[in-house]
Amino acid sequence: MRARMLTSLPFAAITAAMLFATPPDAAAAPAPASYMVTSNDGVKLAVQESGNPDGPPVILIHGLLGSRLNWQAQVQSPELRQYRIITYDLRGHGLSDKPSGAEPYRDGRRWGDDLAAVIKGSHARKPVLVGWSLGGVVISNYLAAYGDREIAGAVYVDGVVELTPEQLVSHPQVYEDMNSPDLKTHLDGERTFVGLCFNRQPEPDTFDRLVANAAMASWDMQREIPTMTVSAAEGIGQARVPLLFLYGGRDALVNTRATLERASALNPRIATKVYAESGHAPFIEESDRFNRDLAEFVRTASAQ
Repeated sequence: MRARMLTSLPFAAITAAMLFATPPDAAAAPAPASYMVTSNDGVKLAVQESGNPDGPPVILIHGLLGSRLNWQAQVQSPELRQYRIITYDLRGHGLSDKPSGAEPYRDGRRWGDDLAAVIKGSHARKPVLVGWSLGGVVISNYLAAYGDREIAGAVYVDGVVELTPEQLVSHPQVYEDMNSPDLKTHLDGERTFVGLCFNRQPEPDTFDRLVANAAMASWDMQREIPTMTVSAAEGIGQARVPLLFLYGGRDALVNTRATLERASALNPRIATKVYAESGHAPFIEESDRFNRDLAEFVRTASAQ
C-alpha cells in the first residue's frame, strides 16, 4: 500500500490548539512550513520545512528521544540555507503520532515506510537523507525496502548500523531507568541519556530543550526499540548512491570504530569522517564544521 499525502496542517506551538486548513494545490505552490503526512499504517507524521524551497532537498532524521528541534543549528545555518531543509518527527516522538503497543515500533519496515511517506508527501525529488543515531536505522530500513533510486545520497551521523553489543556502548542502568514506571526515575534516566549524547554539553537552554524532547517520547516506543528489526545488510550493502558515515571520536553511545568497520564491510564504497573531539552529536557540538561538510556532500551528491 503506497503512502498517501495528508492535507496540510499548520500549527503554532506544542501547547496551542491545532487549526486545520486545506492548503493550495501542493504541486503548484511551495510546500507549507508545517504539515502532516500519513504512513502506510495510518501513523501521522509532523513535517517541517525551511531554507530555499527551490533548492536541492535535504531530509534530516533525528534520533531516539529527539524531534526536529535537534536540527536547529542546521535549520539556521547560512551554509545550508541554499537547500530545501525538510525535518520530521519520528513515530513516537515530538508532534507525530504515538501509537500504543509493541508492533508499531518493533517492525523496522514501518519506520522505513514513514520516510517513504515523507519523501512522497513533500514531493522531494532526489533528496539527500541525513540520519542521526536511530535515524541511521531508519535510512537502512528505507533503503532495504525501497532501494536508492529516489534519493541522491545519504549521511549517517553517528548512525546505528545494527543493534548489537559490539556496536553499541552498554549502559544497562540508564536504559532500565528510562523504562521505569516511576516518573522521577524515568525522567532522570531521560536526562542522563541526553547527557551521554555529548562530549561537550551544549548551553543550558539547548540542553533543557533536548531533555524536554525526550520527555515527550512514547514509553511504548522506548521499550521496543531494542527489539526493532534492522535491515542493514540489505540497505547499506545494496546502495550505490554516495554514502557518508560521519561520527564523533568520543561517542559514548555508539562504538565508532566497530560501527565503521561493520559499515565498510557491508559496503566498501562508503566514505567516512571522524570528528575526533565530538561525542554522539557532532552536528550540535561542532555545528559549523558539520554544516560545511554536509553542504559539500549535498553539492556533490546532487550533481551526480
